[in-house]
Amino acid sequence: MNVMPGLATLSVGERKLLQDFVDEHQLFYGPDPAIMRNHKLEPRTAAEDRALDTQGDPHLLNQVRGRVVSALAESFRMVEQMGAAPGAKWGDLVTAIFTASGDLSEISPAGIVTFAGVCQYPIKFVNKYWTHDPSVGVRHGDGFIHNDSRYGGIHNTDQSMMMPVFHDGELVCWVSSTIHEGENGAIEPGGMPAKAESRFDEGLKMSPFRIVEDFQVKRDILTFLQNSVRDPKLQYEDLKVKLHACMRLMDRVRAVIAEFGKDALIAYLRRNLEDTEAEVHRRIAELPDGVVRFNTWIDSTLREPALLKVACAARVKGDRMTIDLRGSSPQLSNRSVNAVLGSTKVCFLTGVLQNIWPDLPHNLGVLAAFDFETDRNSLIDANNDAPCAMSLLPMFRTITVATVAFPKFIYSLPDDAKARATVVLAGQYNQPATFVYGGLTQHMEVTGNFCADINGNGQGARENRDGEHSVSPLFGFMCDTGEYELAEEELPMVRLIAQHLARDRVGWGKYRGGLGYEQMVTARGTSMWGFMTGQSGSRFCSAPGLFGGYSCPAYPIAKVKDVNVFDWFNEHGNAALFPYDIVQLMNERPIGQARYVTADAGMTFEMVEEGEIYMICQGAGGGYGDILERDPEAVMQDLREDLISHDSAREIYRVVYDPRTLIVDATATAAARDEERAARKRRGKPFAEFTAGWVTDGPAPDLPYYGSWGDPGTIVAGWDKSRRTMEAGAIEPIFMPDPRELRIAELEARLAAQG
Repeated sequence: MNVMPGLATLSVGERKLLQDFVDEHQLFYGPDPAIMRNHKLEPRTAAEDRALDTQGDPHLLNQVRGRVVSALAESFRMVEQMGAAPGAKWGDLVTAIFTASGDLSEISPAGIVTFAGVCQYPIKFVNKYWTHDPSVGVRHGDGFIHNDSRYGGIHNTDQSMMMPVFHDGELVCWVSSTIHEGENGAIEPGGMPAKAESRFDEGLKMSPFRIVEDFQVKRDILTFLQNSVRDPKLQYEDLKVKLHACMRLMDRVRAVIAEFGKDALIAYLRRNLEDTEAEVHRRIAELPDGVVRFNTWIDSTLREPALLKVACAARVKGDRMTIDLRGSSPQLSNRSVNAVLGSTKVCFLTGVLQNIWPDLPHNLGVLAAFDFETDRNSLIDANNDAPCAMSLLPMFRTITVATVAFPKFIYSLPDDAKARATVVLAGQYNQPATFVYGGLTQHMEVTGNFCADINGNGQGARENRDGEHSVSPLFGFMCDTGEYELAEEELPMVRLIAQHLARDRVGWGKYRGGLGYEQMVTARGTSMWGFMTGQSGSRFCSAPGLFGGYSCPAYPIAKVKDVNVFDWFNEHGNAALFPYDIVQLMNERPIGQARYVTADAGMTFEMVEEGEIYMICQGAGGGYGDILERDPEAVMQDLREDLISHDSAREIYRVVYDPRTLIVDATATAAARDEERAARKRRGKPFAEFTAGWVTDGPAPDLPYYGSWGDPGTIVAGWDKSRRTMEAGAIEPIFMPDPRELRIAELEARLAAQG
C-alpha cells in the first residue's frame, strides 16, 4: 500500500477519522474478488456452533430436511405454473435455501443447479456491503434482485430474487427464486446477444439491490426495469411470481422453526453442507492418484470461425482433486463468449451432480471439496470488463470436463465403491442449440426470447446401454421442450419440423449416444421478425465419445432464403410433397428460385421475410466403446427406427445383413469385423512415428487459434501476421477485428486487383 503524504504526521484519532471517511465514501461497489473467487464454505458462525452442539440427532435433522425439500418443491411448482417467461414454463428455474452466511444448502428437487449455485455470490455481497449500510440495510420483508453474472450468475438473462428470513430479529437463512427470463434489453432481442462487443451491449446489468420492501414491490424501480427491456409485462409478472414463491418458501421455513426450533433449522443447513463436503472427499480418496488430461475447443466466437481452447488436467492426490484449467484461450474483449470464474466453477458442479454423483445433495458442499487453477483473463476466468452474454459456450465445456475426466478415474473401481454412484456415461451434447427470436408478433406485441428446444440435448451413451434421445439439457435434468402449438399461438413462428430425430446424427460406439432432433422454422403474420443462434459446433465435434466411442457430428445451420414457403404450399396443393428433412431439402432443392445457404451454426440476429426457412439440429451425445463390439441386432433395431442409414450399418458397424428383411448374417458379420480389426493394425503406426508426422511446433499460420499449444505456460493467440504468444500468467485480453471490416477490406482488395 502506498502511504499518503503526511499520513505519518496524523494522530491516531485523525487516522481513524480519515479511514472512516474513506470507508463511507467508496466510489463504486463493484464485484468483490474475495467473494467471486471463493467457492469454499464460509466459516462456522457462533449461531451454527451453538446449533450443532445442541441439535445432534440425525433423525430430527432429517425430518427438518424433509420439510424444507418439500417447501422447495412447492415453491418451484408455483414459479413453473405461474411464470410468464418461456424458461419458467419449461423448468429453466430454481428455488433454493442458503445459510445466513450465504452458502447454498439445498435446491428444489427439479431445479437448475447452476442458477442456485451462483446465487450465493450476490447474497454474500448483500451480507457484506448492504447489511450495515445505513442507506440500504437488510430487514424483514426485503427482497433483493440481481442478474449481472459478474456479481454471481450464469448470464444476464437469469434474474434472481433473494429474501432474508429472520426469527426474533436474527437472520437465520436466505431463500431465493431464479428464472431464465430471456429478454433483458440487450443489443439483440432475447437476452443472449452474440453481437455484444462490450458489457454495455448486454442490457440490464443489475448488481444486487432491493426492489421489495415490507413484501411490496417498489413500483418506481420496477418501472425503470420495464422501461429498459422490450417486454415490460414479462418483467412485471415474473418479478411478482418470484416474490410470492420466496414468500411461500419463507412461510414454510417459519413453520419448520415453529415445529422444530430455530437451532434445528440452522443445524440442518450447516450439517447438510459439511456432511456433503466430507462425503465428496471420501469418494475422491477412492480414486487412484493420477492425472487425466482433456482438451476441447469452441469453433466459433458466434461472429467468425476460431478455435478457442478449453484445457483441463484433473489431478487426484489423496482425498483432493484439482481441476487445472490453465492453458485455455485468452478472453476475447469484444466477443460475448467469455465466462467469469464463479460461473465456470458452478457449471463444473453441475457436471459432477448430474453425471457422476447424482445421489449427493445439490449444494455448495460438493464444490467446496475441489480445488481450481486458472489463468486470469482467460476465456473461463475473464475480467469484469469482458462481455459474457454467451458465456454458455465455454461454461458448458466445463460440464463436459467432468463427464470425460471422472470415468477415467472410476472405471477400474469395484461396483460397490462409493465413487461409482451411477453408471459411466459419455458426454452429453453441450451446445445451446436453439433459435433466439425477437420482433413484432402477430398480435402486434414487441417481444424477444428463446425457444424451448434448447432443452433437448442428446444424452451420452452409457457403459451398459444406449443414451436417451434429446432427453434434457446438459445443464438441467428436469427441463421440458415445451408445446409448440402453444408457442405458435403467441409467436409468429411456424414449425415445419419440430423434434424430428435426425438420421445418422449420432455418436457411434458399442453403445450409441442419444440422437438430437431437427428444427425447421419459418415466420408468418408479421413484417418485423428475426432470429439468431448461440450455437457453435459446426466444425469441431463438441460431445466427445468415451473409451473408443465416436464424438457427435458437427452441425451447421441451413437456410432457404428469398422464398415464401407458404406460397409454395399453395401452388402445389399438397403439403406431403415438401421434404421435411434438412439434408433432403438442402440436397434436392425443390423450391426453384430460392437461395440455399449453409453457414456456421453461430448466427447474429438477422431479420427474416415471411416464409423463409431456418434450420438447426439439436446434437447427439457421444458414443461409448468400440463400434465393432455393438450388437448387430441393436444395429438392425436402429435401422427399423430410422435412426441410422444402411450405409452406416455397413460401413461403420460392419454388419452384413439382408437389407430387405434386416436379418443378420452372423458369420459374415464376424468375418467383416475381423477384417476391419486387421485393417486397423495395418493402418497403425508406432507412437513415435505417428507423433513425428502429426505433431507440429504450432498451429497452422492461417488457423485462428487461441490457447496453449503443447506447453500450458505459453498461450498462442491469433493467426498469420497478427499471431502472438503470451505467458499464461500474464495474459492480455484479445481484441477481435470486426468481421464486416475484414469483408470490406477483402472486397476492396479484389476490386483493386481488377483495376
